[in-house]
Amino acid sequence: MPAPDHPPTGALTAIDPVCGMTVTVKADTRTDSFDGKPFHFCSDKCQTKFKGDPWFYASGNATKRGKVATANVQYTCPMHPQIVRDAPGSCPICGMALEPMVPSDAPSEELTDFTRRMWISAAAALPLVLLTMGPLVGLPVRDWVGHQNAMYLEFLLATPIIVWAALPFFKRGWNSFINRSPNMWTLISLGVLAAYGYSLLATFLPGVFPDEYRMGGMVGTYFEAAVVIVTLVFVGQVLELRARERTGDAIRALLDLAPKTARRILPDGTEYDAPLENIMAGDELRVRPGDAVPVDGVVVSGASSLDESMLTGESMPVEKTPGDKVTGATINKNGSLVIEAGKVGADTVLAQIVAMVSGARRSRAPIQGLADRVSAIFVPTVVAVAISAFAAWMIFGPAPALVFAFASAVSVLIIACPCALGLATPISITTAAGRGAQAGVLIKDAEALERMAGVDTLIVDKTGTLTRGKPTLTDTVALGPVSEADILAFAAALERGSEHPLAEAVVEGAAAKTVRKLDATEFQAVTGKGVKGMVDGRAAALGNAAMMQDLGLDTAGAEAQADALRAAGKTAMFVAIDGALAGIIAVADPIKDSTIPAIAALHALGLR
Repeated sequence: MPAPDHPPTGALTAIDPVCGMTVTVKADTRTDSFDGKPFHFCSDKCQTKFKGDPWFYASGNATKRGKVATANVQYTCPMHPQIVRDAPGSCPICGMALEPMVPSDAPSEELTDFTRRMWISAAAALPLVLLTMGPLVGLPVRDWVGHQNAMYLEFLLATPIIVWAALPFFKRGWNSFINRSPNMWTLISLGVLAAYGYSLLATFLPGVFPDEYRMGGMVGTYFEAAVVIVTLVFVGQVLELRARERTGDAIRALLDLAPKTARRILPDGTEYDAPLENIMAGDELRVRPGDAVPVDGVVVSGASSLDESMLTGESMPVEKTPGDKVTGATINKNGSLVIEAGKVGADTVLAQIVAMVSGARRSRAPIQGLADRVSAIFVPTVVAVAISAFAAWMIFGPAPALVFAFASAVSVLIIACPCALGLATPISITTAAGRGAQAGVLIKDAEALERMAGVDTLIVDKTGTLTRGKPTLTDTVALGPVSEADILAFAAALERGSEHPLAEAVVEGAAAKTVRKLDATEFQAVTGKGVKGMVDGRAAALGNAAMMQDLGLDTAGAEAQADALRAAGKTAMFVAIDGALAGIIAVADPIKDSTIPAIAALHALGLR
């Protein structure tokens, strides 16, 4: 009897091996096969996924792994991380758009929308400013078109901006009223609507205004003020969203360190490239020379050196042999490795680093509490002052009191709008976290960032920070009759066949000193110790003290010189020729040319 999830063609239903949905099998049902078995799919997307990794889905591993639905993505407010929602929307406290809590490759829809609204608002603001402020710069545009026509033109230019472009601001302002959480959107909404409403009255019902409000028989309008406010707020929003987008780019750059595929080894020995998201703990994976390690795991077979600088900052590659742990996104330098996947997906070290950076830009600095408290007081105070001005003119003002009171309240709201105090600190944190991530500096949280201002001592790991990050030959020491040039020539001949990270430094150093070029035969690499072979017909070896001891050589007399080199931050290696200890060569990571000026600049800032 066929398995229930692989019914033969003609059966009424089948289970989609990718998404698990029940598929009604018809003549036109999407169908594919693997290992002689038919599979049926609910959509082209599922069929495409199946073709990308048929073994994974045909073996039922997709069901074991479980499906991660997009509905599980949660959204939070960049200013108020305590707000968490299952769907995008606006923050009930500050009105800002919620953002996904996990990095996404998708571009910011809000940035695209706000950029479009900003340019359209700016296109309307420019002629409005010319109509009202033109005489100040020698362009009496208003006189050319006539005051009444200018008012109608202002109305036509401003109305689309207020009715359409500024709609997101009004929604946030309305939410601030509903949630009893006054914020900058409260002021923006009140100020813009008040200016626009006042201008509508002045344009179409000028008779309600007293003569004191007339200039040349006409009542002044604030259409340009309303549109300019909207435009400037959009400029600020777009700048902030771009800063957040750059932070997202830095996080995505971290994610891109991991490869998109991994070479899975099946039980029958066959290999193929599988999507990284389909890799499960326990899978055997091959890591070829030059490849990035796909996930965290343990070496099963093979030997190589890994560049772990993305994790440790250490420029010197680390040798890996069976039983050693490897970390995802580190780079395999030379040999081929077979690893067993351990931690995958969100459990990898790289994913945890990304989560930390992403969390840092959502964290709150202690000073942000002060900014929030000031903003929470300022907004109601402005509204209260506007109401007080309205009431004072209604009680004590001359007739018509209502018009004077309305104009006074509008003036207060326009002058106080917009207020970006509540955004200043979050934008600073976001920008700092993003720039830091781009420079390879990971910030744990906003509090740590704020405390950096009080730091007076800087402790630096020299490797790759103050140094160039690339080993270079520094010393050649003769311990006997063999010349330094010959010692270096023999060492370079052996290292040309080596895959050790320091081999390139020795070979390049020999070429720079133009020593004679020799060839090595019977080459043999001894893991963890060094290399040996025949050079110019003579037995030669290069390696550590353990290598020399294996050859029956005593390094005790040379250890003092080797220790002096090590004390200077160099890696010392012994060279043996014809069964005798001939010399020492040393390799180090040289200091960058910019290090001394950088340290001087830090001292000038008062850092020790």
